[in-house]
Amino acid sequence: MAFFQRIFLLSTILFHLFTASYSIGINYGTLGNNLPPPAQVANFLKTRTTIDRIKIFDTNPDILQAFANTGIFVTVTVGNGEIPALADLNNARQWVATRIAPFHPQTRINYIAVGNEIMATADKNLISRLVPAMRTIHQALVLAGINDIKVTSPHSLGILSISEPPSAGRFRRGYDRIVFGPMLKFLRETNAPFMVNPYPYFAYSPKMANYDLFKRNGGILDKYTGLRYTSMFDAMMDALHSAMKAIGYGDVNLVVGETGWPTSCDGYEACSVANAATFNWHLVQHVSSRRGTPLMPNRRFETYLFSMFNENLKPGPNAERNWGMFQPDFTPIYDAGIMRNGRPGGRRGRRARRGAVAGKKWCVPKPGSSNAALQANIDYVCSKGVDCKPIQSGGACFQPNDVWSHASYIMNAYYQASGRHAYNCDFSHTGVLVSRDPSRGTCRYVA
Repeated sequence: MAFFQRIFLLSTILFHLFTASYSIGINYGTLGNNLPPPAQVANFLKTRTTIDRIKIFDTNPDILQAFANTGIFVTVTVGNGEIPALADLNNARQWVATRIAPFHPQTRINYIAVGNEIMATADKNLISRLVPAMRTIHQALVLAGINDIKVTSPHSLGILSISEPPSAGRFRRGYDRIVFGPMLKFLRETNAPFMVNPYPYFAYSPKMANYDLFKRNGGILDKYTGLRYTSMFDAMMDALHSAMKAIGYGDVNLVVGETGWPTSCDGYEACSVANAATFNWHLVQHVSSRRGTPLMPNRRFETYLFSMFNENLKPGPNAERNWGMFQPDFTPIYDAGIMRNGRPGGRRGRRARRGAVAGKKWCVPKPGSSNAALQANIDYVCSKGVDCKPIQSGGACFQPNDVWSHASYIMNAYYQASGRHAYNCDFSHTGVLVSRDPSRGTCRYVA
């Protein structure tokens, strides 16, 4: 018996080593008119990054097809408006037959996220149908012979009535019994995780900036447990865990469905490339380390960064369009420790950087620049005699065929030809100098 117990333990360890090397994913939104096709996104993530999973906000068949046979896990989302109908088993079976079965198992769909932060809608009809829809979708999967896809639902910290101190975390009164008790019961029965979206950015305070950004700080003491918290992220996760534990479900796993930091917004000091880089880089190291949190030590949290690209068609304030980590040409906006040339756990300033060349600079568009401004930059540079043939049809830099990518090449060509002064890359405040070579494939940027 002891021999078989040792074999089982070894098998379990090996399983975790080979199936959860990083467990870092990314949210892949598509509300933009300058984004690369899904096949290019899939190839980039597989060959250039350590990202091994994505989360999308629909069941886009083009994306599901593009990620087939890549080995990358995919979380799909049921739209909020679809929930009431899917509480009916016949509708759920039809949904699985048309949205999931045609792509499974070639595309490694691992989660179906039912709704997105549905409690924030305050729609009683949607909220009352949420858990029934989760159950019928799961039943439909089983009836279709699909047993490796888990059904969950993502929620913000707005579901809590108390979040400080972390050990006092509690669900909003009423919803704990009507919604989250039944939901967590279902998740436990199906061995599925509870998906949550903790965003320290939304709790940002200038006085607590180091605490919010994973920087060194004195921490905050939880007077009830004596545990000290040095990051807002850990405090948020433990508040959620405490709320779950308070209603008897502290054993259900947590998955971070979204978290991140915007690079630009309407004058708010929290938004910057530097802050986004600091938060996301430390987050990747933290959740990959198995350190866990004060109340959940030695845990690795599967985490989906928000987000892949800036989405220039998203409504709302400017910040909504500036959460991306990559330009449309796949140039990193900042270093978050997810490129294959870097290894999580290393010291940030001393890791090798792909394309970084001492003393050399390239001029590229500044995050948040409008397509109209970038097109004006292209028109201006081409009128000054700079060779624009590479971005024309058939040219080495024509693909991706979008304004951002074309402006990136042309603005750099102008900067290099004009003397390499910082003001040559200003372009009415839409240009920025970077030390990472933005060249891609056969498109080589002058330096």
